Amino acid sequence: MPKKLIIATRESQLALWQAHHIRDRLQTLHPGLTVELLGMTTLGDQILDSPLSRVGGKGLFVKELEQAMLADQAHLAVHSLKDVPMDLPEGFELTAIPPREDPRDALVSNRYKSLAALPQGARVGTSSLRRQSQLRARYPHLDVDTLRGNVNTRLRKLDEDQYDAIILASAGLKRLGFAERIAAILSPEESLPAAGQGALGIEIRSGQPEIAQLLAPLNDPVTAACVRAERAMSRLLQGGCQAPIGGYATAKNGRLHLRGFVADLEGVRVYRAEAEGEMADPDALGLRVGQALIDQGADQLLAELIQRIG
Repeated sequence: MPKKLIIATRESQLALWQAHHIRDRLQTLHPGLTVELLGMTTLGDQILDSPLSRVGGKGLFVKELEQAMLADQAHLAVHSLKDVPMDLPEGFELTAIPPREDPRDALVSNRYKSLAALPQGARVGTSSLRRQSQLRARYPHLDVDTLRGNVNTRLRKLDEDQYDAIILASAGLKRLGFAERIAAILSPEESLPAAGQGALGIEIRSGQPEIAQLLAPLNDPVTAACVRAERAMSRLLQGGCQAPIGGYATAKNGRLHLRGFVADLEGVRVYRAEAEGEMADPDALGLRVGQALIDQGADQLLAELIQRIG
């Protein structure tokens, strides 16, 4: 078994927290194992003046980390799972998915305690087309705008009164110690989360059973089943980050319940579907919900959006 592992990670504050968390877990699980971090700046971190949908998608956050593994500079990478493309490059696998943090979206505002309290024309910032679409559908009187940057940058822009409110993932705020900044947690009915939101994904090169064995105790079967269903749905829809797509699964008594939606950028055309299935076959559930959305016309809507953005 390896005596030393190197984790490739982005150098944002949240990514480093996640990598340190996995490092500490591994060293607790395997006394004598040395785990080091290889910090990297990805293309997604460098391009901050354009929406991700226009510059190549969320894969921009993982490509350099995968290249480091290919070059034997690192053994594994720790990702926010919602940033991981639905189809991994050949030769890579997600070998462990630890227990999920709160997957819901959060409202952060210095003046307002709920979305309903925001007045006509209030400016709301978020980086996500998914969140933007749902906001426009429910609150058409709001001025919804794109907000990029790391968590600290987004909070600073809010504090400088560039926005009346911003929407962020609850998980990132809680992991970084900013839970007190949350004005309201948005229910899935208000803002359905992205596939994999709140979960971490540990990626390695395929064909490395010794490393996979070291990482196996980190895997949480319930979280893994939920996000597999969500990702199977998103993979079938093939929307990437170029379209507003949400997918959220919960587990109870050995069964999964999955909700999904696809919408246009304005939140006018919205398709929703949900179903239950066995936890032992999450991919089948994801495909069923994805196909139900396609049967409603989601595939045509996605094709129009991709052509429009591209």
